[in-house]
Amino acid sequence: MFSAHTVICGAGILGLTIARELIKAGFDDIIIFDKEPAPGMHASGRNSGVLHAGIYYDPGTLKAQMCLEGNRRMQAYCEENGLPLFKSGKVIVARTETELDTLDELERRATANGCTVEMIDKTQLAELEPNAKTVERALHSPFTAVVDSKKILTAMHHELDTSGKVRFFFNTRFLDKGYDSVLTSEGPIKYSLFINAAGAYSDRVAHAFGVAPNYRLLPFKGIYHKLKKPAADQINGSIYPVPNIKNPFLGIHFTRSVHGDVYVGPTAIPAFGRENYGILKGLDAEFLSILFQDLNLFMGNEKFRQVAMEEPRKYFFKYFFNDTAKLVKHISPDDFISTSKMGIRPQLVNTDTCELVMDFVIKRHNNTIHILNSISPAFTSSMYFAELTVKDHVEGIY
Repeated sequence: MFSAHTVICGAGILGLTIARELIKAGFDDIIIFDKEPAPGMHASGRNSGVLHAGIYYDPGTLKAQMCLEGNRRMQAYCEENGLPLFKSGKVIVARTETELDTLDELERRATANGCTVEMIDKTQLAELEPNAKTVERALHSPFTAVVDSKKILTAMHHELDTSGKVRFFFNTRFLDKGYDSVLTSEGPIKYSLFINAAGAYSDRVAHAFGVAPNYRLLPFKGIYHKLKKPAADQINGSIYPVPNIKNPFLGIHFTRSVHGDVYVGPTAIPAFGRENYGILKGLDAEFLSILFQDLNLFMGNEKFRQVAMEEPRKYFFKYFFNDTAKLVKHISPDDFISTSKMGIRPQLVNTDTCELVMDFVIKRHNNTIHILNSISPAFTSSMYFAELTVKDHVEGIY
């Protein structure tokens, strides 16, 4: 039997950053295991790379508390380690007059969260993003940045792997809870402290421990397209729409990457598997269960019903294009090319209330900690998220 004082399930960005914080707190016997052959093979390594600046989140929530400081720390980490960092900034534009009230609400939230934002007019918008269009005004976020998520994951993995304090077990799948151990495909691993950072599977792991039985993760598929030149040259940073702040999705947007490519997306299409990256790829025995949960939400939740009726159309390029064309002055269907970039967003649902959970959720049970709903801005927030998790749920107990 393998053993360590602390065992972390999941080698995504939160598993890695929590391990770094545990080392800072004096922990020196840690195992991180993951079912994949390398770190961050799913959400952590498939996101847009945008470091958010705390604009969207209700003051007082964990997201609001963690996002801006997480942004600062991740930018500093990239600068200290020579990793790609593009201080792009972002503009949020209004497509209709009815969105102006929400734009004002975003400014209010950002200010309450300590963020630096500026409401700008069309002339100022044209100076930042000449091709962006808006109704009356737009919101500018100068501290939004873009990183290479995979290079950050690689750097953190190397740092931990060479510390002498962390062992990585890849190709190792969580099977069940044992007695002060977890049962894995490579045998049991005994622990004094167990941390569930399993991302899209964190609800399954939590349920094995009898934790959060009323929470389920439902997958949403994020499809991207890519702009070719010269259209790509007309996007300087990031152009986002005003989102529906009753839902946790930000809408299709334009993002210039650290490598100069311009991606458009992602969608938020209800998926039927936690790794359903293709039409049929990633479907498994859970398909019917997910379909049943989707139907329950469709019948009982108006916000989900709106997403479920609008987003699947964006499988068809006509609808995807029509959505993006509302954000810019000049764009043509011929400006887009296909890309393999695609992600799955595991969205937490409270099955008792039939509501999408908007904030991060952390549950402690005995000597286990379960991180649920680690969705955007989890990557942005991860370094500060990890510090607060260790301070609030680990230190003083171990």
